[in-house]
Amino acid sequence: MAKKFEPNFTSLRQYQCPEWFRNAKFGIWSHWGPQSVPMYGDWYARNMYIQGTAQYLYHLRHYGHPSEFGYKDLVKLWHAENFDPDGLMQLYYKSGARYFMAQASHHDHFFNYASRINRFNSVQVGPHKDICGLWQKAAQKYNMPFGMSEHLGASFSWWSVNKGSDQYGPYAGVPYDGNDPEYRDFYHNNYEHCHDNSNSIDWWYTKNQQFQQYWLDCCREMVDLYHPDLIYSDGGLPFGKMHESTETDLLYQKGLEFLSYYYNVSAAEKGENQVVYLQKDRRPEFYSIGTLDIEKSQLTEIAEQPWHTDTCIGNWFYDVRQQFKTPKHIIEMLVDIVAKNGNMLLNVLQRPDGTIDKETEFILEKLGAWFAINGEAIYDTRPWHVSGEGISRVNPEGFKETKVEWLPGDYRFTAKGNVVYAFLMAQPENNVAVIRTLTERAQSVELLGFGRCEFAQSFGILTIKLPQELPCEFVSCLKITV
Repeated sequence: MAKKFEPNFTSLRQYQCPEWFRNAKFGIWSHWGPQSVPMYGDWYARNMYIQGTAQYLYHLRHYGHPSEFGYKDLVKLWHAENFDPDGLMQLYYKSGARYFMAQASHHDHFFNYASRINRFNSVQVGPHKDICGLWQKAAQKYNMPFGMSEHLGASFSWWSVNKGSDQYGPYAGVPYDGNDPEYRDFYHNNYEHCHDNSNSIDWWYTKNQQFQQYWLDCCREMVDLYHPDLIYSDGGLPFGKMHESTETDLLYQKGLEFLSYYYNVSAAEKGENQVVYLQKDRRPEFYSIGTLDIEKSQLTEIAEQPWHTDTCIGNWFYDVRQQFKTPKHIIEMLVDIVAKNGNMLLNVLQRPDGTIDKETEFILEKLGAWFAINGEAIYDTRPWHVSGEGISRVNPEGFKETKVEWLPGDYRFTAKGNVVYAFLMAQPENNVAVIRTLTERAQSVELLGFGRCEFAQSFGILTIKLPQELPCEFVSCLKITV
């Protein structure tokens, strides 16, 4: 019988990251909802209520003033009329993804599933579709673990701006529609946060106990309805302040209650916990009760425990102004992350009708072609004794994701059994790869997508003769049997 998880830090340190997650390595995320309607970027539901922001100006001039046409009206314009989850999932699987996550609720308090708690959900408003349920069925056809992201915990503070008003201009002093009592259940009873944040733990989470209980009820509902294989919280474990020096069971009570509930449901079904909880607090006590997620960044060295990066091809919501990452940049990031015991979740942007654009299709096709050759060096692998070789390093500063200018001597390593995989981060000089950190004796060397290569090894240095043309446009990989 599985050991029961209790809602405290000591008990929850029993958590072990399941093997399926460690093996999957690469997932795709649908960070999609009514904020995609304007196609004008992330945090639209907040910034449309902040006078002077680009999104406020776009909303004012495109839809009308937030006192007259607010977010409650915008969500009704989201129809997802061309949403094809089966077709997209087929494309995502072919592109290399081995798990999938759907946005369940963003900070805008709109739920993408058939909630019995929140009337503003995608079944009752807007698309009139169970977005998460449709995604889950599509993922199941490919045996892909299914996750749900919840950003609700920060909503109470994040969305207090809908209670404000313009400070100048023709609508100065006119209350935004968040003040309308008829929609207070959607816009939250957070009026005081518009003027005074003293009730916030920090600006991200609130001390409001009624809202904390609401968050817990909603998260339990997600588990009961969908039994997701992973859940992502956009922040640290609710409802504490990240980076404080001490842990307090009482401060994190609702978060701990949810986490124990989630793990116990899985353990009761599977005999042991097989689900993953992703959160962003890097302190060891939080790292040990779930899996660390690092938004739009990477680690510099191998982590002892599995970890996770969430990133996107452009912005979080579709943005007509945004430049996309290249396939090369995405693959280089993935390889570096996997070499350091991490997984990467890539947000693929959808337009409001549910489709993806040609640029995105191109990116996915390039990823799929790369995985078709090099997938064995990613899936089911574990870190080698070093993550890489060479002088080039990623920039770990959050939200930068600076593209590294890799050099011919840069390699990243993964391992599986008696095989070491060496990724060539740049084209070697003179078509000769030189690896200096292989302590084992090489028995054979194969270039994935090409075949066996001539090699020599002496004094700890492995020298491999490569073909004139490498099999991949970027990041080819050597398979070294030792």
